[in-house]
Amino acid sequence: MSVSMSRLPLTTGLLLLSGSVLAQNLPVSPAPAAAPAPAIRSARGAATPVTGRVTDAATGEALPGATIIFPDLKQVTSADAEGNFRFARLPRGRFLLQVRFVGYTTVVRTVDTGAETPLSVTLTPAETEIGQVVVTGVSASTEMRRSPIPTSVVDQTRLRQTAATNVVDALAHTPGLNQITTGAAISKPIIRGLGANRVITLNNGSKQEGQQWGDEHGIEIDEYSIDRAEIIKGPGSLLYGSDGLAGVINFLAPDPVEDGRILGSVTANYQTNNYQQGYSVWNAGNLNGFNWQVRGSGKVAADYRNRYDGRVYNSGFRELNGSGYVGLNKSWGYSHLTVSSFNQILGLIEGERDSTSGRFLRVNDLGEEQVVTGRGFSGYGLDVPRQQINHLRIGTDNNFILGQHRLTLNVGWQQNLRREFGNPEDYYEKSLFFQLRTVDYALRWFLPEMQGWNTTVGVSGMQQENQNKGVEFLIPAYRLLDGGLFGVTKKSFGQLDLSGGLRYDVRRITADALDLGPYEQPVPVGQGETKFAGFRSTFRNVSGSVGAAYNLSEKWLIKANAARGFRASNIAELGSNGIHEGTVRYEIGEPDLKAETSFQLDGGLSFTSDHVSLSADVFRNQISNYIFPRALSTPTGQDSVSSEGDRVFRYGQGDARLAGGEISLDLHPHPLDWLHFENSFSMVRAVQLNQPAGQRNLPFIPADRLQSELRVNFRKVRNSRLRNLYARGTVEHNFRQNRIFSAFDTETRTPGYTLFNAGLGTDVVAGKDRTLFSVYLATNNLFDVAYQNHLSRLKYTAVNEVTGRQGVFNLGRTVSVKLIVPLSFK
Repeated sequence: MSVSMSRLPLTTGLLLLSGSVLAQNLPVSPAPAAAPAPAIRSARGAATPVTGRVTDAATGEALPGATIIFPDLKQVTSADAEGNFRFARLPRGRFLLQVRFVGYTTVVRTVDTGAETPLSVTLTPAETEIGQVVVTGVSASTEMRRSPIPTSVVDQTRLRQTAATNVVDALAHTPGLNQITTGAAISKPIIRGLGANRVITLNNGSKQEGQQWGDEHGIEIDEYSIDRAEIIKGPGSLLYGSDGLAGVINFLAPDPVEDGRILGSVTANYQTNNYQQGYSVWNAGNLNGFNWQVRGSGKVAADYRNRYDGRVYNSGFRELNGSGYVGLNKSWGYSHLTVSSFNQILGLIEGERDSTSGRFLRVNDLGEEQVVTGRGFSGYGLDVPRQQINHLRIGTDNNFILGQHRLTLNVGWQQNLRREFGNPEDYYEKSLFFQLRTVDYALRWFLPEMQGWNTTVGVSGMQQENQNKGVEFLIPAYRLLDGGLFGVTKKSFGQLDLSGGLRYDVRRITADALDLGPYEQPVPVGQGETKFAGFRSTFRNVSGSVGAAYNLSEKWLIKANAARGFRASNIAELGSNGIHEGTVRYEIGEPDLKAETSFQLDGGLSFTSDHVSLSADVFRNQISNYIFPRALSTPTGQDSVSSEGDRVFRYGQGDARLAGGEISLDLHPHPLDWLHFENSFSMVRAVQLNQPAGQRNLPFIPADRLQSELRVNFRKVRNSRLRNLYARGTVEHNFRQNRIFSAFDTETRTPGYTLFNAGLGTDVVAGKDRTLFSVYLATNNLFDVAYQNHLSRLKYTAVNEVTGRQGVFNLGRTVSVKLIVPLSFK
């Protein structure tokens, strides 16, 4: 079989060969040219079965259980006891192949599935991340180090070792990524200082559409359903359209299982701080190309605690989720029907305290304030105010091989129901109730390779309708229609990889007028007081990106990328007129806002050797028409307030500049491959241009963060049933944040703090390395430090008059125990 390969640094143990690689693994000379990107060649019928063998580069021994995957075809198999593998139903063409095995450096090759020579793949023991393949923000699956777009991957191993309360919390330690939180249940991602509608969330490559404009609205994805997450740190508008100004997070489910297998697993997790219980059951199979996956998960948590606040009243939550797909994988490609259902109910923390005792207060069903005593409302119960979210998505995921071409089509329908209950005298009254329905689509056409250029063109867009069904109104009902046309291309010139593209988008938002009568009930337009004036806003924009990755030597790699992104104004910025409980202010939209546009420059440098891995990424992001709320003043210069005493803000625009970066250093002294000392530092500086003192710094910018982890990994423990044993200790230091938006009491300074975490885990095996179960222990905030993260919205709740401290503090010490039992069926 003909295999296109290149040689990467010997120090990482990743060997890529050039030319024909024979089954007996004959030696060949390294080739300086980088492997070309995947392209489709001929496709008349099924290819000759793809076979090969995976062995240890040093000993020549077989590596049974190694995973071999074609990411663009969603075809997976594993090596047998002799290291052999076989694919029977692959389409003809040239596709990216990834081979991975725990404790070994991942190998990536471009394979011609129409050739007949068996593959010989040799893996070298290592713990580095070289060989990661990404599918987000690129035209086709690409080795991460070859893409100029700054991207991070959080894999299944790291996710399993992490103790988290929600899906974003599980990623929050990634350099360049932070979270804005409202207690344990609600986390919104912040990429390099930007969040909300400036970050696109993908669920298996398809846009997740909820009420992203609000800080108090979380991400509607089941934590247990995620196999890995890919994070683009920079404009993602090129492939995904509006809202990708800051970046993209793609939550990916597990790959399909190999043909002839039916697998499953049971997961249980308990966390001590808030008595959090989580359970998940997974089943997947592949029988002659008919394959499926199904998962059901549940989670329940009581009030969390910390050293200063004790039990934080009404901070619990509950979840019940399901997801999966069913479809065919054949020589013509694949077609899957996908379903996901996310259902969550959670308490909203108000933080009001009794002035005498300092205990939390609640309002009973008679409208009377009561001091919360004991364990609060009732164990896992939830009080008012609370929020209920139901998100249902049904879609199709298709990949068709058509001659020398490949065509992918994703179409989905999703409904997001978000209810907020805020009346203590009526537990089930829906104060706010948004019903958002979306149809989204993405069509990509992968053209045949032409003189080394691999080009993809496509269209994507969506149609939305949002209705108000509650008794209060913050944003108008609206309809949204958008679409975009794009083209991307890439080519390798020896050690240089180039890529780039252009996109044109149009988005139209039509908001409905609404009049209210004497009792705040909707009446026909023109017969009451105007709550929302109807309007139509149209946004047109061009996005683009060009970048390069260059191998200076076997050890050094440099990257650079320039990108133009855009974000259309959201419905809250255009049409708000009401009290926004999430921001504790009265907000007024501006229908004439322009789209935000950005120009971002990224640069990266990486070095890899036997003992050291170093990477540094820097960026500078200039944003025009940056949208932010301005406080209104009375003619006498006083703050304008609503009838209920809340400050009034109107959305306006200006210019902003963000700059910063991340640096990571991993020490792994050879031959002590089991020992790692990983360090990272990330920072962002963000200012609004031409603003007075107190308004110059952008609000809610994460503090500088330094993280260090000392970890040991042992693939096998002699004379025991333990495999993949690890132990780790981490230190996370968040520096003080004094660069704040101090005007209008929007922000206050945040002191620095240091957290210590620890973890231990292993697989327990029987027989021929058959895993019986895996167990993971983790302790977060080992010394029970009382702290407030700068991006915690609870920092701005009421002052505790007894202690003098403002706001509610973050989660105290918690110990997590996670058990995963794999299942295999005949």
